[in-house]
Amino acid sequence: MSSLDVAVIGAGFIARTHVPAWIALGARIRIFSTDGQAALLAEEFGLTEAASLEEALDGAAVADLCTPTTTHHDIALAAFEAGAHVLCEKPLALTPQNAQHMADAAEEAGRLLYPGHVVRFFPAYTRLFDAVTSGALGRVAVARFTRAGRYPTWSNWFADPALSGGIVTDQMLHDIDIARWLFGDVVSIHATQRGNPTAPDGPVAAGGATLTHESGVISQVLGIWGPPATPFRYTFHIAGSDGTLTHDSLAHPSLRASGHPAAQGDGVPTGDFGEDPFATQIREFAAAFQGGPPPRVSAHDGVAAVRIAAAARQSAATGLAVAIDDTYPHPLVEENHR
Repeated sequence: MSSLDVAVIGAGFIARTHVPAWIALGARIRIFSTDGQAALLAEEFGLTEAASLEEALDGAAVADLCTPTTTHHDIALAAFEAGAHVLCEKPLALTPQNAQHMADAAEEAGRLLYPGHVVRFFPAYTRLFDAVTSGALGRVAVARFTRAGRYPTWSNWFADPALSGGIVTDQMLHDIDIARWLFGDVVSIHATQRGNPTAPDGPVAAGGATLTHESGVISQVLGIWGPPATPFRYTFHIAGSDGTLTHDSLAHPSLRASGHPAAQGDGVPTGDFGEDPFATQIREFAAAFQGGPPPRVSAHDGVAAVRIAAAARQSAATGLAVAIDDTYPHPLVEENHR
């Protein structure tokens, strides 16, 4: 793989996870941020700090957007205008309109846009995808996904739903995307979203959503942002006519299958997870940026996830199930929810 010129925009937590992966691929990196943190990352990793967005994008083959959600749209358009492909941390945007505009702008510019849906690159979910799509579990009827971790207090914008979309858009979008990846398009959603920014032990939030897929599968997604001591944990439980597949990231670093023999053994390998999922994701994207095969996630997937999350926020605000085609525009509902 030949070296890429990469502009990393942003210097927070996500940039810190992306930069080592680019370095491992031999990329030439310059970094820009508006929060004064770029110099620290540049010094730590031996990067070049850019003085402006324009300087960072000048001559870059790829722009890696590691900035708050509401900035993605404008930075992506600037990157396309500068001739760069874009890796954009999830979600692509806060609104379906902006997400679709980003995808359209990439196509018009002849550039590639990929959302950072890194959970698709976690080995447990890759193995789950293989088990479901191979038919090893038979006909799947119900699936449940959970994700928990401490409230993201490292950046103030997470606490403002007008900037982050809250737990549904920022955290639960991961499992919403996984459910759609496994079971196809979502036709309706019913969701709840609650939070307490002044809880005694620190801000907390929780959300839940029931997704009805066009295939007939019903999936449930649950998310928690807890107090500082909350451990990071994700689980899934998939029930099919020929068996079940479960995983708990805290209980065991592998998968446990039961039921039909086809759902066990070589069909669902267990053991060491190997490469860091962020590195796997960026390696796959980098190959595509250089003319290789398309990765396992597309701009269309990113837009679809934002659209479903917008419907979930609408449902949480109204208490009603929402058809995905009816998710926007609903400015009054969105404003009341904020």
